[in-house]
Amino acid sequence: MAESGQERTEQATPKRLEEARKKGQVPRSTDLSTAAVTIAAATAIYTLGGGSAGQLADLMRDALSVSPERAMDAQMMWPALRDTAARAIWIVLPILGATFIAALLAPIALGGWNFSGEALMPQFGRLNPASGLGRMFSARGFVELGKGIAKVAVVSITGYVLLKGMTAQLMGLSSEPVNGAIGHSAALAGYSLLVLCCGLAIIAAVDVPFQMWQHSRDLKMTREEIKEEFKESEGSPETRGRIREAQRALARGRQLQEVPTADVVITNPTHFAVALRYDDQKMRAPLVVAKGTDLMALKIREIAAENGVAVVEAPPLARALFRSVEIGREVPAALYVAVAQVLTYVYQLRAAREQGAAPPPAPVVDVPALPGPKAN
Repeated sequence: MAESGQERTEQATPKRLEEARKKGQVPRSTDLSTAAVTIAAATAIYTLGGGSAGQLADLMRDALSVSPERAMDAQMMWPALRDTAARAIWIVLPILGATFIAALLAPIALGGWNFSGEALMPQFGRLNPASGLGRMFSARGFVELGKGIAKVAVVSITGYVLLKGMTAQLMGLSSEPVNGAIGHSAALAGYSLLVLCCGLAIIAAVDVPFQMWQHSRDLKMTREEIKEEFKESEGSPETRGRIREAQRALARGRQLQEVPTADVVITNPTHFAVALRYDDQKMRAPLVVAKGTDLMALKIREIAAENGVAVVEAPPLARALFRSVEIGREVPAALYVAVAQVLTYVYQLRAAREQGAAPPPAPVVDVPALPGPKAN
């Protein structure tokens, strides 16, 4: 389908992957687990099989060597069986432990640990014969059939070559002492199993990337699904717009709360207003605490007038400060002299009011050309 919006061409999003994981949908390779368990068992049998086989032979000999008195004693049967079973388990425990650890750790290599309660819920849709036939004759069903045939072929060919090469050793077991033959046969079994595992490892090496690709393909999304997910997580454009407007309103409210603490408000006189605060004991340079244009500028001027904050008209300086300094930032060094002229005028104006003297003349502020807006 060409750009219909329904073709699954997009990779799964992190949210989709997390939801699939909660449902138990993670890449898994039964061939990898089979190969890991078989290799662990073969290695354990090859390295420990001789000793374990000898111990089991001794155990069987002891278990069958029963005196007539014990054989006739019904009370001795259960303790003897219990002791024999305990000894047998202890002998084969290393081999069982190796296979158990391999079965436990194999899933980590592909998909990691995952427990999903949803995966344990019964899915009655799988009982539908029509759905079952559909799965059997699907592309995945044919792939699984091909994999099964390949596994049988690989193991059969490997086993044939192996048995043909080991015929002399197998025939020679009959001429060896019993204990030696038992240990030798266990070693041959472990070696044979290891060779067969090479075929299983090859199959697993092919199956693992296939399962990863299959999992990724099954979770692919359409563009429409990605858009819907984005809307659910981020909200619709209208909602985001309302959120941004509310954030701007809060920011404006915080700005206006800072205006009464300012030392001066520099205006354009009507289009721009920038409020500055300076404390020579705590600050390196004056700080912009509020700024705005048009209605916001008017509101800043009104609050400044209500709180006795000096309002100075310096259009070039107001425009330069508004465009080059963000709220909460210091005045750039290029504007130090111009701002100092305004603050000096404000301090002189305060002193004149306290002394009842005539106000000083308004300064002629010289604003240098700035290289550009201040980077944030």
